Order: sequence, then structure tokens, then C-alpha cells
Amino acid sequence: MWLVLMISFPVFAQPIVPVRIHYSGGGDWYGNKTTWLNILAKARRDVGLNCGKREVAHRILDAEFKQYPIAYIAGHGNIHFSAEEAAALRRYLISGGFLFADDDYGMDVSFRREMKKVFPELNFVELPFSHPIYHVFYQFKNGLPKVHKHAGGPPHGLALIYQGRVVCFYSFNTDISDGCEDPEIHHDPEPVRQQALRMAVNILLYALLN
Repeated sequence: MWLVLMISFPVFAQPIVPVRIHYSGGGDWYGNKTTWLNILAKARRDVGLNCGKREVAHRILDAEFKQYPIAYIAGHGNIHFSAEEAAALRRYLISGGFLFADDDYGMDVSFRREMKKVFPELNFVELPFSHPIYHVFYQFKNGLPKVHKHAGGPPHGLALIYQGRVVCFYSFNTDISDGCEDPEIHHDPEPVRQQALRMAVNILLYALLN
């Protein structure tokens, strides 16, 4: 039923395009250049979703940033938000925007620190495997798939929840973004790559419905 509602809902009359956050601090905000091209293509093909064929990148304070319903942030290094950027990102998220953050391995400490500027009153919580983000289209009964073994232990699907709504989903210790890249980039086994793409489509759908 969720899928029918999503496809017929007027807000999706325009092609869905995510906005990548161009952040300061020295981290590689620009990485994973084929990730969203492949996610959007899979969502068009498997779900029939009206997706664009590109992503865009903006700084948080750009006037265009708030036009996009889904923001994406990833990288391996340091992230920094100014006070103005943190306030603008908070306004974006509490007004209905959604942030998908994916740790490429190396951004965890700075990302958590900067999100405390955005929501000082909130802490990341781990979502249970029963959460709709794992079941909105594809079924992930054990939560996030493990894509790259950067660190020991299982992956973690973390969220910031503001007034009952998930405003940020943070995939940690898996690297969904790398898994969604063109196959010749990381040479992941195709089943692993497909799991990453399916999880990314679930995140996209959940963000649009949430």
C-alpha cells in the first residue's frame, strides 16, 4: 500500500533528485561519483519511481539546497558545519527534509560532532530490524547488509528522531555508497552490490514517505 501511495502522490510529479552536501573541513564530499546514478536507475527500473538521472551538489546555505527533499552526505575525512549551516540544516530537516549519511570509513567522529550542532538535544539511536526502512520495498530481516569490511563487527543503522520522525538515517560500518558504485570501481561481488543498491532504494523510498 505504501508503494501505491508514493507513486500517485502529487509531490512526485517532478523527477526525484537528491542533493549532495558540499561541506567544508577537508573531507572528500565529492566521492562516490556513480553511486546515485545507479541508485536512481535501480529505483526507476525496479520500483517505477519518477527519478532524475543525476544528482546535484550544493552547500547547505545555497538557496537551491532546500528545494530537494533528500540530502546526502558521505566521505572519508573531516566534516565541518558553520553555525549558520547547522541552523539551516536543522530548519531543512524539521521542515520535512531528510538526510542520508553514509560513512565511507573515516567521517564518523566529525559527522557525529557536527550533527550535535544541528540537534544538540538528540542522540543517534539504532533502529530495530523491524523498522520500515528495512522493509518498505525490499526485505532486510537482519538490518543493513555488510558491504565493505572496513571495521570489525556488524553494520549499524542509526537515526536521529525529531518529534517522532526520522530526520537523519546514518549507515555506519558498511559503506553502502561504495557498494552502489559502478562494478569496476570496487569489484564487489554482484550479490553484494545488489544488496547495497536495494538497501539504498529502501532508504530513498522511506525518505520520500517519511
